[in-house]
Amino acid sequence: MVAKLHYESDMPQVEIARKLGVSTATVSRLLTRARALGIVKIEVMDLAIPDEITTRLIAALGLKRAAVVDTPSTGVLASLAAPLGALLKEEKLKKGAVIGIGWGRAVREVIQAGLPGIPNVQAVALNGGLQQSAPHFQINEFVRQAAEQFGGTAHFLHAPYVSTVELRDAILSDPFVRKVTTLWDTMDCAIVGIGLPHAINPPEASAATINEQSIGGAVGDVIRHYVDLDGNLLPWDGEASMIAASPDQLRNVGLSIGVAATVEKAPGIIGAVRSRMINALVTDTATALAILEICAAKP
Repeated sequence: MVAKLHYESDMPQVEIARKLGVSTATVSRLLTRARALGIVKIEVMDLAIPDEITTRLIAALGLKRAAVVDTPSTGVLASLAAPLGALLKEEKLKKGAVIGIGWGRAVREVIQAGLPGIPNVQAVALNGGLQQSAPHFQINEFVRQAAEQFGGTAHFLHAPYVSTVELRDAILSDPFVRKVTTLWDTMDCAIVGIGLPHAINPPEASAATINEQSIGGAVGDVIRHYVDLDGNLLPWDGEASMIAASPDQLRNVGLSIGVAATVEKAPGIIGAVRSRMINALVTDTATALAILEICAAKP
């Protein structure tokens, strides 16, 4: 009872002594005995300092840049907007620079929270769209909002993300579509989310096709390019008919930023970095620590 009153009810030892009709010295001895017997355990937590974690994250993953924020109690994805903006500013993008925009909840949240002004840049969709009403799939709306916030130009992709090989080839031959997809070869920067594996993320949330759901060993994806923990690409039936920037095009980007949070995404983030489709990361301390733990176990 003494331990509960002191540690759970935050009652001073003097008040406990008065309440129980014993001396303060007796209360102190009982609390000491409770700790000795293991009834009370006191744990001193190491303070997770974002700057230190960022340095460790860059070293562990070989990143070009990274930014880590303290994990907030709510709105973790929106909290990534400010550090993302800082990374974009640090890149010193020139007039006419091309910024690829992916889809997903994290991308949607950081755009809604606000991107920095970078006049005269070109925002381009990195993949086609879906016949889905879910807000995190509205790729062209993300591009419109991003271009508006940057103070630049939007390049929309009016095409499905996956169809058939024949239809894909026909769509890509359209001059308006080709004007957009050609920009994928000259990207200076990309902003992408990192998907959860389908064992965690149900099909109704990811809108994954049957072929995508059958991929084995995937820990995550970048615009539907699936990877394992070692960064190996995992092909799937239907990928050949997908309208999206290729892994090689993402690898050639000067600064390809993955925006992601929640510890469940840690393996996917590692796989995406090791695949070289992203070379920069914006995340929170909880996710970063989970990444470092996995890297320590499997360098």
